Amino acid sequence: MPEFIFDFGSPNAYLAHRVLPAIEAHTGARFAYTPVLLGGIFKATNNQSPVMAFAHVPSKLAYERIEMQRFIARHGLTKFQMNPHFPVNTLLLMRIAVAADEDGALARFAEAAFAAMWEKGLKMDDPAVVTAELQAVGLDGERLLARAQEAAVKAKLIENTERAIACGVFGVPTFFVSEEMYFGKDRLRDVEEAIEAGKR
Repeated sequence: MPEFIFDFGSPNAYLAHRVLPAIEAHTGARFAYTPVLLGGIFKATNNQSPVMAFAHVPSKLAYERIEMQRFIARHGLTKFQMNPHFPVNTLLLMRIAVAADEDGALARFAEAAFAAMWEKGLKMDDPAVVTAELQAVGLDGERLLARAQEAAVKAKLIENTERAIACGVFGVPTFFVSEEMYFGKDRLRDVEEAIEAGKR
């Protein structure tokens, strides 16, 4: 089963999330979503977001924006908008993702959280906003927020993040097909080809 390493704070993770259903339809595969804490990955790997890493290379940042727009146009992702609160602290969201995964509700939560972040532009580090969005999609927001504070849930998010780092992950979105790693939304064609190759 291919794996999608993600954090809701990454716009590129959102864009990848929107394209994965097409890959699943083409290949018959189903991606396993693994929530991690991107800030923890950056700290452990001495990495930075593109906005920070290329802050003094304006032409590089301009090109990154062009590439994003090309991707959006290619896949018809017209609902995307940059979150006005970016960067958003996603610690609470990622802990809820772990709890939702344990409850068998990660797919519903991921869809709601990605849409809230990158389509609605909501401040998703505000517990009240998060609760309202969860309730709107039929999830028990108060229960999931409470579960996000459980020691086991916190430990699982740390475990996911440390495992990803040990496997060579330095950012998101990252994908694994078998043991091969692919970084970035622009590698999705390679991901799809690897899945198909694995079926032969």
